[in-house]
Amino acid sequence: MLDPILSPAALRALSTYTLLDCRPDEEAYRTAHVRGAFHAQLERDLSSSAPQPERGGRHPLPEPDVFSATLGRWGITPARHVVAYDEQGGANAAARLWWLLRAFGHTQVQVVDGGLSALLQAGFALTDEVPVAPASAPYPASRFVWPVADIHEVEHARSDTTRRVIDVRAAVRYRGESEPIDPIAGHIPGAHNVPLSANLRADGRFKEADELRALYAPTLQGSTPEQTIVHCGSGVTACHTLLALERAGLPGAKLYVGSWSEWCRNPERAREPSTP
Repeated sequence: MLDPILSPAALRALSTYTLLDCRPDEEAYRTAHVRGAFHAQLERDLSSSAPQPERGGRHPLPEPDVFSATLGRWGITPARHVVAYDEQGGANAAARLWWLLRAFGHTQVQVVDGGLSALLQAGFALTDEVPVAPASAPYPASRFVWPVADIHEVEHARSDTTRRVIDVRAAVRYRGESEPIDPIAGHIPGAHNVPLSANLRADGRFKEADELRALYAPTLQGSTPEQTIVHCGSGVTACHTLLALERAGLPGAKLYVGSWSEWCRNPERAREPSTP
């Protein structure tokens, strides 16, 4: 199984690949990005163009035909090696791109360990020149094949002792002490909090596979990844933990795409107290 994490040194050794800058800020990309990188913008390219937060959350998956055409515009084919980076250790959309491609059936995709800062430290050059992709047909896939959970499955799983729901948001948001984005603070009753920041070392690099297995063992407690649902605020940073589980050799967990942004907007779900 391909390690989903790629070091800058290993990237330099690759001869052919497509590089994608997944930072959400269009202006930041146009001002300076790693030479040759296309911009995979979260709202435009990695989410549906018409989100309904109460029905699917703030960042629902892009429509498969639209995502297929987007990959084609970047010149990505099933045989192409794809590498993604951002500036938050994979958490601000590089991991989302990784998940989308894997869910589309694409196997050759990795996230740069340490992100943009690590690339700069390794001597990769920046430019404001936007690359031109070679002409390519839409990517030959028509649906996402990796497992996802909807709000009804989460409702069942949260009280099932054989299953786990993992909330990857910061502890202050999980505890309901702060909620900077969504209208209600708190968490899904029964969800376990393992902040995505725990996937990284102090220098912003990913922990090794054995460290990640040890991190998630107390939460899984005998449950399998296939019995696990991972969520965040809107289905983006949850992909960081799904990537970490993949690196740990624990693949198969489901993404709850709607995440807290959908759950908290449904009064019949959110009315149960979820803060200590």
